[in-house]
Order: sequence, then structure tokens, then C-alpha cells
Amino acid sequence: MAKKREKKTAPARPQLGDNVEILSAGEIIETPITETLETNYMPYAMSVIVSRALPEIDGFKPAHRKLLYTMYEMGLLKGARTKSANIVGSTMHLNPHGDAAIYDTMVRMGRSNESLLVPFVDSKGNFGKAYSRDMAYAAARYTEAKLEPVCEELFRDIDKDTVDFVPNYDGTTTEPTLLPVTFPTILANNTLGIAVGMASNICSFNLEELCNATIALMKDAKADLKEIIPAPDFVGGGTILYDAAEMKNVLENGRGSVRVRAQWSYDKTNNCIDVTHIPPTTTVEAIMDKITELVKLGKIREISDMRDETDLNGLKLTIDLKRGQDPDKLMARLFKATPLEDSFACNFNVLIAGQPKVLGVRDILLEWIAFRAECVRRRTYYDLQGKQKRLHLLQGLKAILLDIDKAIEIVRNTAEEAEVVPNLMIGFGIDEVQAEYVAEIKLRHLNREYILKRTAEIEELESAIEDLQDVLKRPARINKIIMNELSDVAKKYGKPRRCEILYEVPASEAEEPEQQIPDYPVHLFFTRDGYFKKITPQSLRMSGEQKLKDGDEVLFTCESTNSVELLFFTNHHQVYKSHAYDFADSKASVLGDYVASSLGMEEGEVPLYMVVTPDYKGWMLFFFQNGKCAKVPLSSYETKQNRRKLLKAYSDKAELACMRYLPEETELAIFTSNNRLLLAGSALIPEKSTRDTAGVNVVSLKKNARIARVTLSEGLELAEAHRYRVRTLPAAGAILRADDSVEQLTL
Repeated sequence: MAKKREKKTAPARPQLGDNVEILSAGEIIETPITETLETNYMPYAMSVIVSRALPEIDGFKPAHRKLLYTMYEMGLLKGARTKSANIVGSTMHLNPHGDAAIYDTMVRMGRSNESLLVPFVDSKGNFGKAYSRDMAYAAARYTEAKLEPVCEELFRDIDKDTVDFVPNYDGTTTEPTLLPVTFPTILANNTLGIAVGMASNICSFNLEELCNATIALMKDAKADLKEIIPAPDFVGGGTILYDAAEMKNVLENGRGSVRVRAQWSYDKTNNCIDVTHIPPTTTVEAIMDKITELVKLGKIREISDMRDETDLNGLKLTIDLKRGQDPDKLMARLFKATPLEDSFACNFNVLIAGQPKVLGVRDILLEWIAFRAECVRRRTYYDLQGKQKRLHLLQGLKAILLDIDKAIEIVRNTAEEAEVVPNLMIGFGIDEVQAEYVAEIKLRHLNREYILKRTAEIEELESAIEDLQDVLKRPARINKIIMNELSDVAKKYGKPRRCEILYEVPASEAEEPEQQIPDYPVHLFFTRDGYFKKITPQSLRMSGEQKLKDGDEVLFTCESTNSVELLFFTNHHQVYKSHAYDFADSKASVLGDYVASSLGMEEGEVPLYMVVTPDYKGWMLFFFQNGKCAKVPLSSYETKQNRRKLLKAYSDKAELACMRYLPEETELAIFTSNNRLLLAGSALIPEKSTRDTAGVNVVSLKKNARIARVTLSEGLELAEAHRYRVRTLPAAGAILRADDSVEQLTL
């Protein structure tokens, strides 16, 4: 009788309330920080440095190399374009980091994106523009691409063992560790890479100048590079302001700064400036934003309008001038104040044999020459081996052809097919490889013409082998091959410089003074509905009554100058800063400037209070309905960067009762909603450095009472002022008598 199989049951899962012991639960293991860094952080850092962010001597990061090699394997060097989505999908066999990252990489290498001086991808469709942050590229399913003809120089002889191949991430195929580039791509295009603890920023150089400089270094390692490469060359053009000391540092040490300014022209007919080339470190939108900011601040007054007229013909930023303005002086100031002139910070950090090194142009080219010499040597050795194998086969064939009849007789008299090769080896004294080759010759080839051709080929092979062996023995011949290839690349793909070089900045331009803001007496007005007027004394004398909106009234007026700063505190607990000269001179017969619109306030935001100050002295007092007061120095609102908007200008923890600006300490009259009055010196209120402080208790309030308003005690008609005056805070104050007059204009 068969034994009944027992059904196995899974152990019961612990239920809530069961006492279950979990080993090592809650145990804290102390690990030294150095050990954590070594085991966790250092491998990640090295991976980013070596395998992602920094370019190698062939000029490519792994992401670029994988993409280009995939396109080469797809036959896109000679064939027609294909959809970018196909390329992205195929590249994921080598690069598993996602389609978005791969497509971003391909877009930047595209010709129409204008990121690279020597583009590698022949793009069709919308690939965006490097000089614009708003002109985004189309999705991969809409665009098409193939390799540019110059990519032939990237993959030349890659199938001749010129570089090493390694398995891809899943071991299903192989990929090259480097590309056997025939020209120094590392310096032909600009490259930016941010690793862990280090970064790389390589500027591009003109291809023809680069090839000529490499040839010069191969002839003389101490050649004067600055005579051949005077300055970098950028795809977007522009004007390079030449600095001999900085260029020497870039060429020799790989660090330095290159100043680039936009190229422009003046259209006299339309009285406008057309900017057609900008520095590589900025965008059109960034330039327009900065110019707009300067115009709003009143620092630039010569511009009437500005627009982006970029089209299929290229970049074009048009700046319309007011009548009678000097375009040269305006551009000199814009170069100083906007990204129309910017610096490219060079940091030539590259991977040499897996080690990050900061090298100058000279050292990078010398390293590239050594790399290319190894590629040529490996290619020559590959060709030599192929020709030696071919010669070996033909030498065996030659021995057979000397006595064909004997060979035929051996084959005919051999009983088994497997014995044909051994019998030929014995009969003619040849090895197995030669015998196999001879045994496979077709009967139709046993003619005089075939015999003569093969004999002649032996002589050619012997001559070629001797030449290849000579190349391997003599480094000078390898250098000659590299120089010839460089000359061919320069001749075939070289183009004139795109960047002009300005060796001397005109003295008048270098000493261009800042714009002088005219300063003159003005009367300032601020109304309850948020309107501001700036009126000159002469205009005010000739004017009649102030024009206001129905129900509006003037809250503040003072005599000042055109250069004072204005601070507008709003209901959103923010403060907006400007100058009196930011507003145009007005008249009493107009409503004035609506401050919320002029300063670009948020939706629903309105100004509550205006402060006029030439030096940021004094204090801001914020009284809250809960009886607290925050005393903040006005200097807390002063910034070195001249920021126009400050957040958290005052506390939002309680409802605001009123705010006041005090240029100096004085006595205040504090009124409460339950008809009490408190006279206190402002010096009793402690100063707080934090702008949004909740303040300190000033008034002791009864239930449901609050601070109603605050004025200056000066001017109040009080019969017995001492009844309301206090020496310490907080205090409750005294009930206001009916015969005490407290009417006063307040804020």
C-alpha cells in the first residue's frame, strides 16, 4: 500500500499581539564614516569620473561614443536618414540609461542645434537651438538623423584592431573603448562635464588651426602654438577679446578665461541695433531678461523696444533706440551690464588612461599624438598579419602550380577525401593551411592566366610586407602617416574661423563712464489706492488741485530728490524697492503711476505704505492688533545686489494694525479699540534684526480689544498728557477723556 503523501502547510504568519522575536531587530551598528565613504561613496564617485562625466582622449564621453558607434553599426554613415526613435532604441543595447538621455545627447550633436563647431549628426527636423532656452527640440518620433561625412574620420579602420573592444552591459555584443579618430576631436568641440569633486569645461578650436598645430607639434614638441592657434573658435561666432596672458595659460596649463562678446550692427534706416552672434555661455532670453530689468530700473534709458527676430536665417535680436541716441555708447554699457559679453572659464580636465588630468592644449595634443600613433601601429600590424597570411597561402599555391599534374595525380589516387590534404602536404612539403587552400581551388582556375596572376601577387605582397615592417620599425614613418591624415582632414573639412579676434579694446570704450542719473528736487505723493506721483516744484506751482480717483486720498507727501530710494510695503508681507528716477515726472492733473503695475506685483497684491530714504537710516515699526510691535532697522532692507523684491518684509503671524517709519526716536500715541490711549517712547521698544519677527508685547489688551491706530504724540492736544504716558512696556494705557482732541492725519 502506497504511503499517503503528507500535505505541507506554510508556517502561520505572526498575528498582531503575538510575541515574535526578530534577530538583530533594532540593533544599531556603529560604522566609521571613513569606511562608509570607501564602500559607498568612493565607488560611485569613481564611476561618475571615469565612466560618465569626463571626456577621454578621443574627445567623447561614454554616452556620445555609444550613440555614434550604434549609428555607425546601423549603416547611417553612407545610408539615408532614419527616425531618431529608431536610433535611440538601438542605442539602448549599449546605453541602458533611458531614451530621454540618449536623445538629449543626439540633439546636442546635431548640426541644426548649433552646439558643436564640428557636428557629428546630420539632423532633419526641429532639433532646437543651443542659443535659446525656449526653442525646444521635437520628439524623437518626428525627427530624422544620420552621421555627418566627417564621422568617417572617427571610425576609419575601426575594424582593423585599432582600438580595444569590450562587452556591453549584458554581454550580448561588444563596443569600442575609444574611437580611432584621425584628428583631435577632444579640442575640436566644446565639452562640459560635472563629475564628483571635479569638472571639465573645454572650449572648441578651429579645425584647420587645430590640425596645423598638431602637425607643428609632431615636427617640434616646443613649437609656438599661439602663432597657429591665436584663440578658441565657437560655433555661435562672436568677438573674442584677446588676452595674451590668459591665452598662454590656456595653451600651456589648461586653465584660464576667454572673454567673448556679441557681434552687432547698426541699422541707420530703422534706428535699431541688430545682434546676430552671442557668447556661447548665454541665451537670447537671458540677454533680453537682463536688458528688460535694466530698463525697468531706469539704468538704461536709450531703448524704446526690443524683440527676438530669430528665424531660419539665424539668430537676430533687434533693439530699437530712441531718437538721437549713440549706438556705440549704448552697446559699450550693455557689454558691461548684460551677458552680451561673457567669459568662458576653461578647465581642460580629461581622462588619460583612466586618470583625470588637467592639461594644456600642448599636452593634450601630445597625448593625442601618442594615442593616434598607437592606433596607426595596430592598424599596420593588422594589415601586416593579413598580408603575411595571404603570402603564406600563395607560396603553397606556387609550389603546387609548379607541378599541377603531380597534384592532380595525388588527388585522383587518394582513396578517401580526408586523406587529400595530408597527401598534398607530403607530396609538396607544404603545411596544413596551405594544403587546405590548394585543395579548395576550383578546376577552372588551373589555367595559365590564373597562375601568372597569383605569381605576380606574391611579388606585390612581399613588397607590401617589407614596407609595412619598415613602418613598424620607424616611428618617423608613423608620424608621417598621421600628418598626411591631418592634412587631408584640414583640407576636406576645415572652415574659416567663426569668431573674430579683437586684440585691443578701444580706450574710449574701456573707460566708458556709468550713466549719470540726473538729480533734482521733486515732490512725492502716495495715495491710499496705490498711485504714485513725482512732480517737480515748478510744475507743482503751475498746477491746480491734485487729480485723484473717486474715493481716493493722498496718504503721504514729502519734498525730496530724484535719486532717493522708495520702499513699498504690500499686503502680501513683501517689500518692493525702486528709485524715484524709475518713475517719470508727472503732473497734478493726472492720476500718476499705479505702483502695483509699475513694479510687477503679484495678483491681488497692493502697496500699503511707502518709505522714502536716501541712506536707510531709522526704523520700521509694525504694530499688530494683538498688542505686539516689531521694530526693525531700515538697514535690514538694504541689499548689496540691489534686489527689487524682498520676501518676508514683516511678520504674517498676526493681523497688522499699522506700520510707521521713524527716521529717529520719538514719542508715539497708541490708540486701542476700547478707547484707551498709551503714550510711549519708541526707544522703549527693543530692536529686532529679523525682518519677519513677531515683535514684543507693547500694549496689555483687554478681551476683544485690539490696537486701532498709531500716531506721533506731537501735535495732539491733550489736557493731561502725563495720564497716558508710561515708562515701561507693556502697559494698558488710560481711558481717553472726551475733552482730549486727538484728531491727526495718520498712516
